[in-house]
Amino acid sequence: MKKTVFAGSVIVLSGLVLLAILMIGGTSFAAEKVYTWKCPAHWPMASSSYQDSLVVVAERIKERTKGRLIIEPYPAGALIPGKENFSAVKRGMVPMAVTSAAYDLAQVPILNVNSGLPLNFSEVWEAVYFYQWMGFEQMVKDEFDKHGLMYFTDKLYPTELSVKKPVRKFEDFKGLKLRSSGILQTFLTSIGAAASYVPGGEIYAALASGVMDGAHWGAVQGSMSMKFYDISKYHLRPALNIAATDYWVINKKEFAKLPKDLQEILVSTLEEEFWLRTNQYIYQENLALSKIQREQGVELVVLPPAEFAKMQAVALKLWDEVAGRSPECAKGVEMLKDFNRKMGRIK
Repeated sequence: MKKTVFAGSVIVLSGLVLLAILMIGGTSFAAEKVYTWKCPAHWPMASSSYQDSLVVVAERIKERTKGRLIIEPYPAGALIPGKENFSAVKRGMVPMAVTSAAYDLAQVPILNVNSGLPLNFSEVWEAVYFYQWMGFEQMVKDEFDKHGLMYFTDKLYPTELSVKKPVRKFEDFKGLKLRSSGILQTFLTSIGAAASYVPGGEIYAALASGVMDGAHWGAVQGSMSMKFYDISKYHLRPALNIAATDYWVINKKEFAKLPKDLQEILVSTLEEEFWLRTNQYIYQENLALSKIQREQGVELVVLPPAEFAKMQAVALKLWDEVAGRSPECAKGVEMLKDFNRKMGRIK
């Protein structure tokens, strides 16, 4: 009888041990499930932002999730045409993407403000304050939420002109042949320049041949990467605008499929990216400026406040035009005006 009881006890104990092993094994298996997300970008692979933003973020997420969430980066056109990234995420074709605020103005009107109104800020820190402390980024997030999407600013950075002729006052813009695009093209034309669009690959030749007197391609880093300073020996500030041109977009349904800890890591990494990348970009801008001044003899021209004020008076008319495109645009523009009033730039 004792032997029977003992044998039974051993069997029960063995069963419990086996069950525990299976339970532990099952938990371990669930925890180790790998989620792979394709992430197309609007940047070409050669772009510094493709490497410094998308690739870096993918590596951080892989490390922080111990390989449980893999972000597969794709340069512009490799998976989806860059201008279609927003729509692809919205339709669930891919779970996330990086794209430009200039591409989907009709679907999300607040992007008209987000993509950078002319002369909105004079320093990057001002834009950071506007987005984070005054709540503009949350406004954008709320608009994306209506589309079943999550929004994260990649960075804030300036757009600035490099020119072959010195521009030291408002009147110097008159007749200047400038390569531009979007609302900045409209703005430059409105202050007297002859602004027109030229595809990126043709800008250098247009500058070299005299078809163009200047161009903008981001700020210093962008112009340097395009070799504009081989020809254009003046770099102009303040910035034409400072904007959240690049942003991350995530499909909320796909996000909900991730375990909570992976959700938290993804969100915190993208929120951190805003601060790290914005700060890094400013640093890289200063390095690039020092390099072109030292090695290529480029002169930095900073317009005096009185000349800037003349330009901003024209810019305000475009702000009002954008404000009329939606109630959200109107609210965003009024926030921007309020900021500039407090800075003493407008009344």
